[in-house]
Amino acid sequence: MEIVWDCPLGKKCEYVGEDKKVHKCRWYVALRGKHPQSEEMIDDWQCAVYWLPVLLVENAQTNRGQTQALESFRNEVVEGRLEQQAYVRRLLGK
Repeated sequence: MEIVWDCPLGKKCEYVGEDKKVHKCRWYVALRGKHPQSEEMIDDWQCAVYWLPVLLVENAQTNRGQTQALESFRNEVVEGRLEQQAYVRRLLGK
C-alpha cells in the first residue's frame, strides 16, 4: 500500500482513506521509557503534541541534574584553588 503523509492538523493519526492509501500523520510518534513523574513505563503511540508536557518535564529534570553536577564541580574547583593558595602562602612565608 502507498503511504501518504498528511498535514498534522485536522487529520486522524493513521487511517486508510477512500483512495485505498494509508494516510499517516508526521507527528504520530512512539515514546518508550519511564514517565518522569510517575516512573511508570511508557510504550505508546500518540501525537507529538500529546507528548510535549511529558517531554518538557523530563527535560526540566535533566537540566536540574546537570545544574547540580556543575555546581558540585565548581565547589570542588574553588576548594582546590583555596588549598593551592594556602600552600603557596606557606611556601612564601606569608
